[in-house]
Amino acid sequence: MSAPTLDLLGVGNPIMDLLAHVSDEFLATQVSGEKGGMVLVDDDDIVRLLRAHDDDYAVMPGGAAANTTLGAIRLGLRAAFLGKIGGDVTAESYWENFTAAGGDGSRFKRAALPNGRCLSLVTPDGQRTMRTHLGAAMTLSPAEVTPADFAGCRHAHIEGYLMFNPALAEQVMVCARAAGCTVSLDLASFEVVSVARDWIFRQLREGVQVVFANEDEARTLFGREDSYENYARELARYGGIAAVKLGKDGAWVAQGGALHRIAPVSVPRVVDTTGAGDAWAAGFLYGYLLGRPVPVAGAIGSCLGAENVQHLGAAIPDVHWPRVCAAVARLAGG
Repeated sequence: MSAPTLDLLGVGNPIMDLLAHVSDEFLATQVSGEKGGMVLVDDDDIVRLLRAHDDDYAVMPGGAAANTTLGAIRLGLRAAFLGKIGGDVTAESYWENFTAAGGDGSRFKRAALPNGRCLSLVTPDGQRTMRTHLGAAMTLSPAEVTPADFAGCRHAHIEGYLMFNPALAEQVMVCARAAGCTVSLDLASFEVVSVARDWIFRQLREGVQVVFANEDEARTLFGREDSYENYARELARYGGIAAVKLGKDGAWVAQGGALHRIAPVSVPRVVDTTGAGDAWAAGFLYGYLLGRPVPVAGAIGSCLGAENVQHLGAAIPDVHWPRVCAAVARLAGG
C-alpha cells in the first residue's frame, strides 16, 4: 500500500463567516433562540439581522471542520477539504484563502449557487450566537461522496453539522472507513446533538477514534447533568479518545481507563470565542497525528484555543503564527 499523501481531510460545510459585535439587548430583542447556539436560517434572515445592526460586520472564511483543517495546516500537517462551495465571488475568495494557506483545494465540490454564509453575533462576553444559511454547501448529496474522495488520507475530521443531512453524514462515515481512514467527529452544537443522538451513539459503537464535545453537547448527548470528567469517561468507553472541552476551564480527555485534566491557557482578554473549539481540535489532532501522548495533544489544543479567542473570527491572524508554531513545537518536543 502506498504511503498517504495527506495527513488530514476535513469534511463539512465551507461557510463564509460574517462577524458582528452586538449587545446582549440586541440578542434578546432581535434574535430568537438560545444564546450560544447555532440555528439554520434563510439568507433573508441573515440580511435582516445585518440591516438591524447597520450592516457593520467583518467577513472571514469559516465552517467548523474547515477552521480545524486550516489550523492543522498552519501547524504543518498536509491537509485537504471535502465540501461544496458555490459559484460566486464569495466562493472563489473562500477557495483562494484555503489554498493560499497551504491546503490542497482539489477535493472541493462546486455548484452554480451562492456560497454558504454564517452570521456570528458576538456579545461583550466573547460568546457567539450563530445563524447559518448553508447555500451551496447544503446541496452536497450522498451520491457525490465516494471512497475516492478519501484516498491517500490518514485521517478524516468530520463536523457534526453534517448530521442535519443524515444520509450525507452516513455516506461520509461509510466512505471514510472504506478508504481506511481513522476518523474524528466534532459534535458541533447542542442543537445538532438533540436531533442526532441515536446516530451519534451508533457511530461511536462502529468506531470513532476521536470525539470532540463541549459541555452543552455532552450534557445533551447523555440527557442528564453529570460531571464533565464522567462525560469523558463514558464517551471513551466506546473505544476511542473522548475530549470534553470546557472553554476557559480547559478540558477533560479520556482514553481507555485513563483520564487526563487538560489545563487551560489564560489570556489577558477574550475578544471572540468564534472558532475556539475548532482551534482546540486542530491543536489536538496535530499532536494526535504526530503520535504524541494525549496530555501533550491536549496541551497543544489549549494553546491554539487560547490564541484564537484573542482575535475576532475563527482564524488566527498570519502575523501571530510564527510565535504560535514555536510554542507548539516546544509542547510537542520538536
